[in-house]
Amino acid sequence: MRHRIAVVGAGPAGLTFARVLHRHGSPATVLERDTAPHARPQGGTLDLHDALGQRALGKAGLLAEFTRLSRPEGQAMRILDTDGTVLRDWKPRPGERANPEIDRGHLRDLLLGPLHVQWGTTVTEVEPADDGVRVRYADGRTATFDLVIGADGAWSRVRAALSPVTPHYTGVTYLETGIDDIDDRHPELARLIGDGSLAVYGVNRGLVAQRNSGGHVKVYAQFRAPRTWHTDPERHLGLTGWPRVNLADPQAVRALLEALFDGWAPHLLDLLRHGTAFHHRPLHVLPPDHTWTHVPGVTLIGDAAHLMPPLGVGANLAMLEGAELAEALAATDDLDAAVRAFEQTMWERARTFATMTIAGLQRLVSPDPAQAIALFDELQPA
Repeated sequence: MRHRIAVVGAGPAGLTFARVLHRHGSPATVLERDTAPHARPQGGTLDLHDALGQRALGKAGLLAEFTRLSRPEGQAMRILDTDGTVLRDWKPRPGERANPEIDRGHLRDLLLGPLHVQWGTTVTEVEPADDGVRVRYADGRTATFDLVIGADGAWSRVRAALSPVTPHYTGVTYLETGIDDIDDRHPELARLIGDGSLAVYGVNRGLVAQRNSGGHVKVYAQFRAPRTWHTDPERHLGLTGWPRVNLADPQAVRALLEALFDGWAPHLLDLLRHGTAFHHRPLHVLPPDHTWTHVPGVTLIGDAAHLMPPLGVGANLAMLEGAELAEALAATDDLDAAVRAFEQTMWERARTFATMTIAGLQRLVSPDPAQAIALFDELQPA
């Protein structure tokens, strides 16, 4: 019996689910609000862990292609003090592939393969109906499925069919920028960053630079502040004389960051000075114990189910969930029983990772920078 299955969201979770289901000879309808695969930048780079994201790609039959596309040298990690002193300089051993990097855009292309995606399709509501689950689109159309999987991220529209819970602000904000052609235009910064990532931790703030492919580097300024810090930087950040900052003005944001990181080594601040546009990324999470009363025909995976801080676990876990759910559905005609069992497993595992990453964020952006160094040491392989 062929079931009508839809997954909302063509991110790592949704595409992994659809790709594994496709490998088992079952189709899934993929609904994505992006108008095309490359309609917008997909973000930075991901480190896919051998026991999570790589395992999911193995279930999709894509591990060999991932090996060809990924950057094992990107596993390198360098930590500096705010005066520029190198505190840690970890490089992967030859053949080390515990968590090689891949650009999000390259990963989307890899997962898409033969899949058919309904691009430019914005889901506004999902609700149980007599003949299945009804999906409403922004253009007024509706469609009915036997099972709808919400893989639509932090602000999921599918989640409302299962849970009233919404993400809450962690107290940590990222301001993201990027530097293009760093090896040619800024070789001194390229040498500073190395092959992978660079991190600097101060009191309640941090600076992270991460290599992507093609000579592009993502830079993240991290700090603790109220969600509306930009409306009154003097009050919320302690920056004397600073008025409201227009987040759409890169010169104003750059100047504010230079003030916020005043006293750090000049060559570290160059990572901010050479950035172009700045994107405001206040970090939100769902409660670590987020669950819901089972509703036949609807479930969630990835950030829609268990949004957690971006500490290298979320996308990995989301991909494995997509792969495992697809395998479970392909092995049975009883969709509801498969989904019930999957949800129990997902909740227990996600609770562990969410608790760990929320605690990790507290240590990375904290009053005591030594906590960040200690966390890094704990996470590195022996």
